[in-house]
Amino acid sequence: MKKIISVLLALTLLFTLAACSGSEEKIEKKAITVCLDWAPNTNHTGLYVAQAQGYYEQEGLDVTIVQPVENSAELMCAAGQAQFAVSFQDTIVPSYTQENPLEVTAVAAIVQHNTSGIISRKGEGIDTPKGLEGKTYSTWESPIELAIIKSVMEKDGGDFSKVKLLPNVPTDEAGALKNKDTDAIWIYYGWGGINAEVQDFDFDYFNFIDIDKVFDYYSPTLIANDAFLKDDPETAKAFLRATKKGYEFAAENPEEAAKMLIEGDTTGSLKDSEELVTESQKWLSKRYIDDAESWGVFDAERWDGFYKWLWDNKLIEKELPAGTGFTNDFLS
Repeated sequence: MKKIISVLLALTLLFTLAACSGSEEKIEKKAITVCLDWAPNTNHTGLYVAQAQGYYEQEGLDVTIVQPVENSAELMCAAGQAQFAVSFQDTIVPSYTQENPLEVTAVAAIVQHNTSGIISRKGEGIDTPKGLEGKTYSTWESPIELAIIKSVMEKDGGDFSKVKLLPNVPTDEAGALKNKDTDAIWIYYGWGGINAEVQDFDFDYFNFIDIDKVFDYYSPTLIANDAFLKDDPETAKAFLRATKKGYEFAAENPEEAAKMLIEGDTTGSLKDSEELVTESQKWLSKRYIDDAESWGVFDAERWDGFYKWLWDNKLIEKELPAGTGFTNDFLS
């Protein structure tokens, strides 16, 4: 009887310790919110892969991916409503030059090189920047955006003043061009260009970095809340370790990663776009890391060079010191 009681007590103690251990694990799991820049797409695949593969869970993280109200990702991150957000170097820079800068820092490059440029109907002469003369260009009306268009046109011998600006950027670029709603649109080729290919739409395209290497800035990036980075650097590193594994997996397994993105998209916006997502993933997977030493790493010279161009062209209110707005310190 004493032996039976001893065994029962031992088992009770074992189950109690196991329950406590499980409780502690739940308590220790850190909640992290990531705000996307827009609806889910292949720029974001590594996040969804890391979630689907359990990489975040392995790091003791409970990660929630959310979509922003229009143009609010940076504001949400700065306010601490999200610890991380997706942003772009060209859109975040004004926040560093205003009187009260947003307290966010870019901590990882999602795609290593700028993949944006201008798409147009094939054969209408907009295969180079000069061809925009006399044509309609859909614009976000961003001073930096328009300065880039002006700069590449001038390098090609064009006159920016002859461009007809249309303040409306369609989400289905190929469809808008087919309907002749506009003549030219700024796209990120990994989505807009591949979408045009999937639709069998004949188009012309030129890439900004083929015109001027200064436009090889970082788009998109992951930014983080500065207070969070200061107060909990180890959690920030853990998040980026898991995210890096997600993008590395996507780089090596594009078709499987595309399925994880579609399945993980809680908005349902991708469920009828399997071909686009898969083809986009195949194209973009080669560009997550590209020629960098590893995923996420920033080239300081390229980052600072773009900000210098902005200052030289009087597009920002003050000159930014080297290294402003980014860090590689949280990447393993």
